Amino acid sequence: MHHCKIVIADDHPLFRAALKQAVTKATKQVDIVEVSSMAELQDAASEHNDADLVLLDLTMPGASGFSSLVYLKGQSPEMPVVVVSGNEDHNVIKRALEYGALGFIPKSVSLDTMVEAIVAALDGEAWIPDDVNLGEPVVEDKEAKIAEGIASLTPQQFRVLVMLMQGLLNKQIAYELDVSEATVKAHVTAILRKLKVHSRTQAVIAARSLDLDTLSS
Repeated sequence: MHHCKIVIADDHPLFRAALKQAVTKATKQVDIVEVSSMAELQDAASEHNDADLVLLDLTMPGASGFSSLVYLKGQSPEMPVVVVSGNEDHNVIKRALEYGALGFIPKSVSLDTMVEAIVAALDGEAWIPDDVNLGEPVVEDKEAKIAEGIASLTPQQFRVLVMLMQGLLNKQIAYELDVSEATVKAHVTAILRKLKVHSRTQAVIAARSLDLDTLSS
């Protein structure tokens, strides 16, 4: 087994520790990069785009639902991402795979199972809980098109979209990102074009359709 690099993206220190333990059991020679927010993950993904695996919690600050997964796969299609989530709804698991995740580890599994799942992922195998029946696709066309738009955003456009979802105004976004308001406007225009919508409100509604809580309906 070659020396591998794994990114652990989760905002709970305790759970990151559990994942680290599982990773070190799964593979002896490993560099672990830990991040606890979407902004940190964006930096890590560009700096460590040779990572062998990303273990991704879907609900980190700065990203909601599947947007982080979709964005990540858009930026680095080759990088294997396994979703690690407290949400074990079968539709959520199926959606994660359709959006490009290699596998899905529920947070409730035992350490041994987690190790087994990580070993499988490093071998390029899709590990999911036994009781999930993949069957029919669950992502609707409309959602898939929005996901395509989000996957095509640049890192800065993605940050702007997240801030729009948080309800920030252009001048607040400009201040946060240390750019001019004109730059923010240009980003917003590009986001609307890529998401094929006509207003900021529509962009937020579109992005929210990739949230987890809107999915169980």
